[in-house]
Amino acid sequence: MEFIIRDEEPKAIEQMRAILRFTFPTEAESKLVDKLRANGKVIISLVAATASEVLGHILFSPVSTTPSNDAEAIGLAPFAVRPDFQSQGIGSQLICEGLQRCKDLDFDYCVELGNPKYYSRFGFQKASIYGLQNEYEVDDEFMVHIFSGGGPSGLLQYAPEFAELSVYVYIYNLNECDILATRN
Repeated sequence: MEFIIRDEEPKAIEQMRAILRFTFPTEAESKLVDKLRANGKVIISLVAATASEVLGHILFSPVSTTPSNDAEAIGLAPFAVRPDFQSQGIGSQLICEGLQRCKDLDFDYCVELGNPKYYSRFGFQKASIYGLQNEYEVDDEFMVHIFSGGGPSGLLQYAPEFAELSVYVYIYNLNECDILATRN
């Protein structure tokens, strides 16, 4: 099947919402994306699409560390591929293109909360080895992909919109979804 990776377009927003609703057990991720978009917090939002339909979506938004440092960071979340199109390389291409765009925008590192077996394929490593912690208090599943500069450190926090919703953090293993943490 042929598809392209491109920036999101307004006409595809409802399809992106549907993918998030089908992939996750609640509408929290769909609402999160809408809120990030409405508040101007979307830095990169890509879709994998055919001529007529969206197959996958990935979003990158601002993150911060305490204490603050000079490193520029970005967070990957959420990320979803339609269940009927998973395991066909669509997700891999979305991640690779997204990470390249992060690097092109001169970010020093990208963080992700997810399955270490899956995300390590893309250069993500356990963030705590660099002294980087997260507000969800998980270790192995909190990962960082370093593009340049020194290693990050401190407590990383996602954009405030993540805290405003009941956000479920999932660890993916192809079509499996295990709830790792809940934050209300």
